[in-house]
Amino acid sequence: MTDIDFLKAALQEDVADGDHSSLSTIPSNATGKAHLLVKENGILSGLEVAKQVFQLVDPSITLDIFKNNGDSIKIGDIVFIAEGNSQNLLKAERLMLNMMQRMSGIATLTSVYVSKTKGTKAKVLDTRKTTPNLRVFEKRAVVHGGGVNHRFGLYDMIMIKDNHVDFAGGIEKALSKATQYVNEVKPGLKIEIETRDLKEVQEVLDCKLGHRIMLDNFNYEDTRTAVAMIGDQYETESSGGITLDTIEEYAKCGVDFISVGAITHSVKGLDLSFKAI
Repeated sequence: MTDIDFLKAALQEDVADGDHSSLSTIPSNATGKAHLLVKENGILSGLEVAKQVFQLVDPSITLDIFKNNGDSIKIGDIVFIAEGNSQNLLKAERLMLNMMQRMSGIATLTSVYVSKTKGTKAKVLDTRKTTPNLRVFEKRAVVHGGGVNHRFGLYDMIMIKDNHVDFAGGIEKALSKATQYVNEVKPGLKIEIETRDLKEVQEVLDCKLGHRIMLDNFNYEDTRTAVAMIGDQYETESSGGITLDTIEEYAKCGVDFISVGAITHSVKGLDLSFKAI
């Protein structure tokens, strides 16, 4: 599904056979202006979506834009001024706000996590814990907040998790089968494997297969030990219940990546308002 396909479906869900509130109260030829007002400090995301929504509703609507995706914004800032048919401005309002508020909320929370890793090499990763059909927008917002996208779906990276290992019959069998599959079916596909303890880390090192080792629910001491064991043989990723209170210490352990599901699945939308002027 493309961005436009999703936004068309979302508009249809909202508008159906007409915005009867606007149709019943505002003359069809009325024009006006409205601005997007910032009501909460944060990081901006979703401008390209706003443009697409207004274009879909009414290509004659014009936007005068004062901010960019990734910008720090503060209460009272004006992001853009929209001008055009009044009925159509209101038709576009809710979808535009829903998308920009959620995306800006994700960018803002991501930036807070990223700030905790300053001075280390660790990059903050998102996960597949996203809203169905909104993943492309939510992952875009992570980047606007200074984070890095992990795999987009099941198709662009092999991630061997605990269930895969157990069903395959162990780490060596899982890695061997995955490597054979990549060589025969999907050349170039990267392989990551989840480990649950230091013993499993050593098993992966003994196999000498794959590209990244996930340290799942490791404590700080074991994370530091694992990083020392792995050296530069594999990329390293900490994962599992990492919070704002713990991410800084995990980053200091020397891992390359820290994945945080909360930046997409537990986010609050940033307070933005669309007001007539």
